[in-house]
Amino acid sequence: MAAVAGAGPLIGVAVATLLVAISLAALLGRRRHRDRASVKPAPVDGCGVADGEGCAGDGPTDVIVVGAGVAGSALAYTLGKDGRRVYVIERDLTEPDRIVGELLQPGGYLKLIELGLQDCVEEIDAQRVLGYALFKDGKNTKLSYPLEKFHSDVAGRSFHNGRFIQRMRQKAASLPNVQLEQGTVTSLLEEDGTVKGVQYKTKSGEELKAYAPLTIVCDGCFSNLRRALCSPKVDVPSCFVGLVLENCQLPHANHGHVVLANPSPILFYPISSTEIRCLVDVPGQKVPSIASGEMTNYLKTVVAPQIPPELYDSFVAAIDKGSIRTMPNRSMPAAPHPTPGALLMGDAFNMRHPLTGGGMTVALSDIVVLRNLLKPLRNLHDASSLCKYLESFYTLRKPVASTINTLAGALYKVFSASPDQARNEMRQACFDYLSLGGVFSNGPIALLSGLNPRPLSLVAHFFAVAIYGVGRLMLPLPSPKRMWIGARLISSACGIIFPIIKAEGVRQMFFPATVPAYYRAPRSTE
Repeated sequence: MAAVAGAGPLIGVAVATLLVAISLAALLGRRRHRDRASVKPAPVDGCGVADGEGCAGDGPTDVIVVGAGVAGSALAYTLGKDGRRVYVIERDLTEPDRIVGELLQPGGYLKLIELGLQDCVEEIDAQRVLGYALFKDGKNTKLSYPLEKFHSDVAGRSFHNGRFIQRMRQKAASLPNVQLEQGTVTSLLEEDGTVKGVQYKTKSGEELKAYAPLTIVCDGCFSNLRRALCSPKVDVPSCFVGLVLENCQLPHANHGHVVLANPSPILFYPISSTEIRCLVDVPGQKVPSIASGEMTNYLKTVVAPQIPPELYDSFVAAIDKGSIRTMPNRSMPAAPHPTPGALLMGDAFNMRHPLTGGGMTVALSDIVVLRNLLKPLRNLHDASSLCKYLESFYTLRKPVASTINTLAGALYKVFSASPDQARNEMRQACFDYLSLGGVFSNGPIALLSGLNPRPLSLVAHFFAVAIYGVGRLMLPLPSPKRMWIGARLISSACGIIFPIIKAEGVRQMFFPATVPAYYRAPRSTE
């Protein structure tokens, strides 16, 4: 007993020493963690994430993707499937709740198939969309997508945006070499003009740095990083007021509905088997106040009388329910600054008016182009050569992107009411031209759907509408007044489409083969 009693102090000292040692080890560990977060690791030997954790598979990260929306998630899955180690940093990984990004055109669905992501529209109650119905002054016409040459599964899809994005994120995260982390990227890390990675704040508030030879920024329309990589000229021509209608059926099942209302269009399309999205376009950057009741009054007195009677009761019920949301509609032509080590994609890079639902189609098409460019490259570490090579991306994406962008901007202006009689004649001519059916509707709808992205075809149909409008004015007999309105109609058409084409880039849009970057090939050493 005495021996045991004598050993007591020794055991106490040993325990105290052990506790001190553990405390010192923990302190040193935290210090080492901070040091590694502030010192750039070796570009090849170290992990892509500076603190040594969160690596995308074994070894260094190949690509950092900023943002996990439609573009970021699809890109992460696509690059991961090609064997790249991808690290995705997304500000908020919970399910988004948006009023746009809910309609995928058939051309976008084809790109989804090409990327192996078509199952992402399954199990989310997505609805098939087979075309559009156009309404004006009590008349309507149905415009079906020209899908005869495609598999029976090919059509547009409409859905809850958040459900679709969560499916895409799950698909990307299912790959062992793709890791998603919730965090806010605060800046790009540059060294001698080359982007080396990003600085970001984790969900817990910890500041970290991540490194990779290529950083792709897909952080959406509110991007805080785009200024370093492009010259953003953001225009906000209007705002959408969003409602969800329940317990009603669209006049034309499985079709998007566009009402050519005054002052601007109203959209309806299904987002589930029981819900219909309504988007009311309000010109300008200011909308009536929701809090004061001004919005409710506007919707009931100005908008409601112009919508199809089949939807009237559900529309008023949705207003009374009070779930009214607004969102500014942005457009921004692509004006990149080719930067070694970084690339912009998605709405951070290029936006168009959402009237035609073309944003996701452009983003998915861009991902296909980028995937094909990156596929032959074994590694991405020669930043300057990679940057020069990827300049071809900006030209190769143009046929699809410029067609959809130009059509969106032009249609919005044509479909909006105007005090100018010539503009209103153009609006009526467009409705009547599309109502002719056959090639007169199939051509424009093939352009809008992304099934036939040809800029020359777009310009031909646009001016065919203008000439058709002038021809209507000349019948039965031309008069000086009618001839004057016809001349102004042609002038108005030019004033609508030419500035959009100029912003897109005439040479890249119509003569891409004359752009030297079009022929760039990867170096054999890569």
